[in-house]
Amino acid sequence: MTVPLASADAELARLESAVAAMATNLVELDENPDRKELGTARLTGRTAAEWTAAEDALSRLWQGHRQLGEVIARARALRDRRRLSDDDRAQFAHQVLGSSITLSTSTVPLAQRGLLGAGQVVTTCSPAQLLAAMESAFATAVDVVTRAGERWRRLLPAAADAVTVLAHARTMTSGRDPLLDEADRLLDSFTGTLAGDPLGADESVLARVRALVERADAERTSAAELRASLEQRLRDARTLAAEIATARRAAEAAREAAAGRFHNHKIADVRANDADADLAAIEALAAAGHWSLISPRLSAWKRQSQQTLAALRDAAARNTGMLAERNELRGRLDAYRAKALSRGLGEDPALTPLAAAARAALYEAPCDLAAARSAVNTYQDALSATIAAREAR
Repeated sequence: MTVPLASADAELARLESAVAAMATNLVELDENPDRKELGTARLTGRTAAEWTAAEDALSRLWQGHRQLGEVIARARALRDRRRLSDDDRAQFAHQVLGSSITLSTSTVPLAQRGLLGAGQVVTTCSPAQLLAAMESAFATAVDVVTRAGERWRRLLPAAADAVTVLAHARTMTSGRDPLLDEADRLLDSFTGTLAGDPLGADESVLARVRALVERADAERTSAAELRASLEQRLRDARTLAAEIATARRAAEAAREAAAGRFHNHKIADVRANDADADLAAIEALAAAGHWSLISPRLSAWKRQSQQTLAALRDAAARNTGMLAERNELRGRLDAYRAKALSRGLGEDPALTPLAAAARAALYEAPCDLAAARSAVNTYQDALSATIAAREAR
């Protein structure tokens, strides 16, 4: 019976076209820079495992390419004969459409054979089946090469940028920074992994490194702002200390002016703390760089110093006020006596003792201001009453 050849001819043409395209693609894959890098790099982890499978696929691809080429050559040689016998036709059809390709031959161990079992197992397939398997193997190899290359091209520059950012952060930081140390450790581990295992490198590490650098920058900025704020507060504290020194001198002068002129229990005396010494201790902390210790101490110093300043000013005002009131009463008494003299009452028997009592109260030491004020008022009232009685006559 004559074997029809139309299907076999069509399949042979398809196989010849496929092998030609396959050769181009396999050579391009073989020359791919990422494939070459994977072939020479010391791979580890997930990439090593996937590349082992991909290399096996590549090996099978080249073997399959050779086997298909051999089948096509045999089939073409048969088909190009001038006259084909039925056996030739059958052989040609088998080469192109049948299980004409031997994939493997394995020996079956004696312990696993039956009495009638074969000593060897031969695995065969058709060219179409081999071509389908090769499509899958090619997709596997291309996928690994593409993914690994893409991650190298994307993550290596990103890691280099992170190294630059981290180095810049180091230049902005004096001394060691635990956050930057941790970023350094993570980045070293990531770049080491990326070199040999691009598919297994955890990309989120770069985000963690950036976050650590940003935290370090924020803390450094916060520390700089804190230092600037504390330096301003220290300047304000020095101004306050100068005001206290001025107020202390004024209070001491007022106390000395009032001393001996009034009763001691009436004279205000403030025992102020040594604000300069306390402030010097805080400034020593600043000079040593212990900025975190300054704020609470400075707040306490300011609160106490403001109270001291208010007390000194109150004491000075009180002592100065007593002198001012005594002098004002003396002025009033002099004015009333001048008025009495102008009215011919300078030697009045009723007014003269009152004027003398008021004068004694104002000029004796210590002066009792309450008694002096009462004496001056008594003299004023008596003088006014005497003048009014004369004018009524």
